[in-house]
Amino acid sequence: MTKPLYRRVLLKFSGEALAGGSGFGINPAKALDLAYEIKSVHDLGVSIVLVIGAGNIFRGMEAAAKGMDRVTGDYLGMLATVMNAISLQDALEHSGIETRTLSAITVSQITEPYIRRRALRHLDKGRIVIVAGGTGNPYFTTDTAAVLRATELGAEAVIKATKVDGVFDKDPVLHTDAVKYDTITFKEVLDQNLRVMDQTAFTLCKENKLPIRVLNMFGSGSLVKMLQGEKIGTLVTE
Repeated sequence: MTKPLYRRVLLKFSGEALAGGSGFGINPAKALDLAYEIKSVHDLGVSIVLVIGAGNIFRGMEAAAKGMDRVTGDYLGMLATVMNAISLQDALEHSGIETRTLSAITVSQITEPYIRRRALRHLDKGRIVIVAGGTGNPYFTTDTAAVLRATELGAEAVIKATKVDGVFDKDPVLHTDAVKYDTITFKEVLDQNLRVMDQTAFTLCKENKLPIRVLNMFGSGSLVKMLQGEKIGTLVTE
């Protein structure tokens, strides 16, 4: 078996990965499909931290734009990430992987509190750790929460699974002539004003020299192929 590129990674998925054809809500079949993709990574011997967004249920910034208080909207978004995390935990355990969900906001009946040492113990025991509730504070995205947890828990890379195949010089949805980068530096991303993550998350990666891998979350087997060294997606690095 090919030795994986990293011993520990943080996988960041958007909430849409759990949605059905409508792009909204939680589809148990989609959750199970995603669980088997993650299991294939776990079977390589890679230690996994998971963060999943809430776009399939609630977006705090969009709610704020429509008149809701921004802080209220962000807390609702954090609760939505807990719902997604519990759904994915259930799917992962059905696929045979021991999983723990730790939340930055207190939901003691269904999650453990996020405590760094506790999360590290779970990882050392071979469990997948899902981190929910964002950072526990409003005004921070799940991208920022993902990078923060990645640095705290010793991940060697952040893998951001999106709806596109990597980082492009312009939006590939709007421009058919968009060119994908196989590798790009943090500086080049900033110079070209490319949107890989929100600015806070991206700056955290840059300052900590934490590589970002961007790939299509809907490409079956793409996570394993990338971790085994195939040129899939885009590597953002120092």
